[in-house]
Amino acid sequence: MGYTVVPPNSIIELHCLPNLQWCSRQVSLQHGVVNNHRTQFYSQLRDLGAGRNVSLKCRGLPGNVCIDRVNEVDQDEWSSESHVLAVNKKLRGLTITKKSHDPSLPSSDGPFVENDEKTNNKILQNFCSRGKLTDASKLIDIMARRNQIPDFHFCINLIRGLIRIDRIEKASKVLQIMVMSGGVPDTITYNMMVGGLCKRGQIRSAIALLDEMSVSGCEPDVITYNTILRTMFDNGKFKQAIGFWKDQLRKGCPPYLITYTILIEQVCKQCGIARAIEVLDDMAIEGCSPDIVTYNSLVNFSCKQGKYDDAVLVINNLLSRGMEPNSITYNTLLHSLGSRGCWDAVDKILDIMNEASHSPTVFTYNILINGLCKYGLVDRAINSFNQMVSKNCQPDIVTYNTVLGALCKEGMLNEALQLLHLLNGSSCSPCLITYNTLIDGLAKKGCMEKAMVLYGQMMENGISPDDITHRTLIWGFCRADQVEEAVDLLKEIGKRGNKMRNSAYRLVIHGLCKSKKVDMAIQVLELMISSRYKPDDTVFSTIVKKVADDGMTEEAYKLWQKLIEWKVFEKGTTLLA
Repeated sequence: MGYTVVPPNSIIELHCLPNLQWCSRQVSLQHGVVNNHRTQFYSQLRDLGAGRNVSLKCRGLPGNVCIDRVNEVDQDEWSSESHVLAVNKKLRGLTITKKSHDPSLPSSDGPFVENDEKTNNKILQNFCSRGKLTDASKLIDIMARRNQIPDFHFCINLIRGLIRIDRIEKASKVLQIMVMSGGVPDTITYNMMVGGLCKRGQIRSAIALLDEMSVSGCEPDVITYNTILRTMFDNGKFKQAIGFWKDQLRKGCPPYLITYTILIEQVCKQCGIARAIEVLDDMAIEGCSPDIVTYNSLVNFSCKQGKYDDAVLVINNLLSRGMEPNSITYNTLLHSLGSRGCWDAVDKILDIMNEASHSPTVFTYNILINGLCKYGLVDRAINSFNQMVSKNCQPDIVTYNTVLGALCKEGMLNEALQLLHLLNGSSCSPCLITYNTLIDGLAKKGCMEKAMVLYGQMMENGISPDDITHRTLIWGFCRADQVEEAVDLLKEIGKRGNKMRNSAYRLVIHGLCKSKKVDMAIQVLELMISSRYKPDDTVFSTIVKKVADDGMTEEAYKLWQKLIEWKVFEKGTTLLA
């Protein structure tokens, strides 16, 4: 990426300078003996179905340094001389003396060619602060031809601004002038430039810029490499990406594990596990060895694809390097197998975890219990719960809520209430989800008295009910033909200043009309109007029409007349209007 800077009476041809190399950190490989009985078990996974992936992604974004009020208009011509003079009047103590034009100088340079370096830098600052990016970049070009050094701070801001408005060529030129003038752009600016080139698909230019970074005194970082690698993969250049990273390692690039993991992930997605393991081994020769995060990423991907034989390949490669699977590795397998009901394999993995001194954690048990509950195996879920307590692995609120949800779904309300009592006596306090789960289960069974006890208990414990809590209770009252209790609850909710959705009011009004309690239904309508939530007239007409459609025409008429009386509708309008 070379540009020609022409001082007076001379021409200098610029060339890209070769990249400098720095010492690389060598990562030693450890080799161990594969555990035979574990490997035999892993081989049994080959006959299993699909799994779940938790992919790792790393995205780096450049810093948010910007130019004030960027209102750039793409101009290829300089502003008129009167505009330049008007701009200069705003600069305190700064004047431009218009001298006779030298025919040997380009006519497009205007009066700036006569200014000294300090004056032009003040004008440059003004252009940048006003978002005049094209004018600022042309001024820097003039300063370069006059052997004047532009202010590097404004150069950086200008480069970033030009990149943001997709003026990559102009940004490149300003960057080159800055570097040749002795300036050192920061990593953020370089990364923005690399990102802009990659966005355009100009991968070669991005690599060339990366090579020039160290020459200018600014080393590339992990974001620089990640940006280029992702662009290569997005454009289907898999071999080029692998070769690029190998080349960078040989030049002395630090073996960034994040970049390495991204590379392996992408190879895995595009070319399969076998190829990813080959690349993994090749990179180890170059001094970039995988860590457990890299292996877990491959296990995640294999489980998502349901290719447990691939997961076995990954784990065997891990063991051959003297490494051990960690809790995340095991939990990933448990989640995948449990979500498919492969409980025998799940039990074997739990046995392996205990043998490998990786006792199941609360997160492990949560995965196991959640899978069992989804399959309706509540008894086994409760056994797992009791097992974790017996092993001094304290359940958390996720564990309790999972089991409570399964118990309520199966109608085992007494057991659910007993578990809530156990929860109250532990170091883990019930939360809003806990109470909502139980209240919903009780409401569906018509146990509204017990539901209201829990409702009062949660408020005593300082937990505020939400819209779900209230809608569940109102629905339960109406379903149990206890509409008057639903009205009392609506009034209580209104006194506390809580909002309710239209559906709750509509449900109560409909239930009251069905019970021939029109006067109370009118009270609910009035409560609805007086609440902080004021619906439009279509909501009221929908409520009345629903009552009429269900054969309660007399009740609907009374409601309609009352709405007209309250001036919700104009006098003379009809229900069918």
